[in-house]
Amino acid sequence: MEDKVHKAGYISIVGKPNVGKSTLMNVLVGERLSIITSKAQTTRHRIMGILNGEDFQIVYSDTPGVIKPAYELQKSMMRFVSTSLEDADVILYVREVKEKEDELEFLERLQKSGATIVLILNKIDVCDENEVNEVVKYWKDKNLFKEIIPISALKEINTELIITQIVDLLPIHPPYFDKDTLTDKPERFFAAEIVREKIFLNYKKEVPYSCEVIVTEFKETDDIIRIRAEIFVERDSQKGIIIGHKGESLKKVGIQSRQELEKFFGKQVHIETHVKVEPDWRSKPQLLERFGYNHRD
Repeated sequence: MEDKVHKAGYISIVGKPNVGKSTLMNVLVGERLSIITSKAQTTRHRIMGILNGEDFQIVYSDTPGVIKPAYELQKSMMRFVSTSLEDADVILYVREVKEKEDELEFLERLQKSGATIVLILNKIDVCDENEVNEVVKYWKDKNLFKEIIPISALKEINTELIITQIVDLLPIHPPYFDKDTLTDKPERFFAAEIVREKIFLNYKKEVPYSCEVIVTEFKETDDIIRIRAEIFVERDSQKGIIIGHKGESLKKVGIQSRQELEKFFGKQVHIETHVKVEPDWRSKPQLLERFGYNHRD
């Protein structure tokens, strides 16, 4: 009996900040891999999520929101976007239905990638049907995309259509990863991201953007995972804000992180958090490399 034809490919999920890319990634993979907050630029890395079917493998890449970079960290974030576009067999270009700007320069860049481009119009749950139909017609008339799919990632409306469409577009190829692989990132990475998410949710203004989290210890036994996380900030004043009065703010982050980590790993977690100051770390290539960012062109 002949083996079934197998399809596999890389799918890049791109768009501006706050269009719902990370929510969509989590829905498509069926697991909560990308952290989500209402603040822009929460995603800093390229995070792969792998969906396996009987005769296909989809390797999704969630990427940072596309911006014009102002300093080294943001330049590194945009390099993750570029690499994702270079690898992609299919690009999911995510926009909000109500976005007015055409982003023609970025669209031209997508066209030059050589990948098949699918337009995802997100957040239809906050629009009326006529508005959605008008926007779909507007983009259809431009004839830039293989498909246009209106969805709500938050409400999981029409998201199954994306998977069906992607499978049709995948090239014939053996799996890139073992069939039981969910992501390319190690457990330490997700532990650090969960702590960073809680920082974004608990602090205002510039403070979350000035923070980086590194897991320096991750010890797992049958019963418990013991984690030590170091939170880096740029100034002493930010350290004081993160710690809070009598350590209450940092304690709250620790409790919320532990609760989320226990859900994620499915077992008891003990976490210690410590705050350190690294002046101007977002602009220092050596520190960015230590924190897992590629600073080289």
